[in-house]
Amino acid sequence: MVDLVCCGAINWDINLFVERLPRTGEEVPVNEIQRVSGGTAANVSVAAARLLGPGSVAFIGALGRDRIGELQLAILEEEGVDHSGVMMVDNEESGQAYIAIGADGENEIHTYFGANLCLTRQSLRDPCRLMLIEEAGVAIVMDPPLETAEMLARLCKENGALVLWDPGVYAELGLEALSPTLRFVDYFILNSVEYENFTGTSEPHRVGEILRREHSGLKGIIKRGGEGCILCGGGLDDPVSVGAVPLERLGRRVVNTVGCGDAFIGAFAASKVMGLEDEEALRRGCAAGSFKATRKETRGGPTSYELDQILLEWEALE
Repeated sequence: MVDLVCCGAINWDINLFVERLPRTGEEVPVNEIQRVSGGTAANVSVAAARLLGPGSVAFIGALGRDRIGELQLAILEEEGVDHSGVMMVDNEESGQAYIAIGADGENEIHTYFGANLCLTRQSLRDPCRLMLIEEAGVAIVMDPPLETAEMLARLCKENGALVLWDPGVYAELGLEALSPTLRFVDYFILNSVEYENFTGTSEPHRVGEILRREHSGLKGIIKRGGEGCILCGGGLDDPVSVGAVPLERLGRRVVNTVGCGDAFIGAFAASKVMGLEDEEALRRGCAAGSFKATRKETRGGPTSYELDQILLEWEALE
């Protein structure tokens, strides 16, 4: 029995570490190349599994029947993620992302979605995937194709699961396009720039009002990077703000911000599986995202022990 199911992209990341990101038309030397497993949904699955333990988290996605696909399954297995819901696709390459990362940790990402786009709403009806969906008490819908996201959110809600949704690039389609799926969502997650583009504002009170119009219980989580996050909407009278870990005061340095949001979502969702209240779950999410920023690897989210340690260090500063 799995406690949490996560659906969306799984990519092979080619990380290019550079002194600074190039300007348009400029060539810059690459200091280091790192080839690792990535993709937002797969990253979230691993982040949650490190906190909940082997077999607690299932990943639903699509890979090409290629060498990258074989590697991805082996890595998910090693991380304790149930990958029985992964669809293997013939005649299509596994997803890949080419990521330039500057010395300050900032990045730019170019993604080839490949097999990720083959995960259809019909494929969710496969008995194996449907069983995982019916088992889970918490569901994370990341960035599968929009029709697939709507079907998954609907199925999860019908089975009484708590549903989180970060639509990734699909947020660019706007509120009208995403509205059918939002009816089945409990927590809608975007960063502040994405909310600005999506609703015309990132002001928490206004975001909360807009989301409540979709349905009264819909809460928004505004990711703010190094400034933490804000929860709004739902039945909240006032937004709840949670800060980020002051890494410099702890003697830690930002190395790579790729994957910080994924670590945040994985830890928040894992905390909801544990039955924690929103504010504590957000604090743990922020701590996990901050911890990840100090690690070079894309999947640098903490183990339970590492998360507890950074939370204790953070608390000691307050």
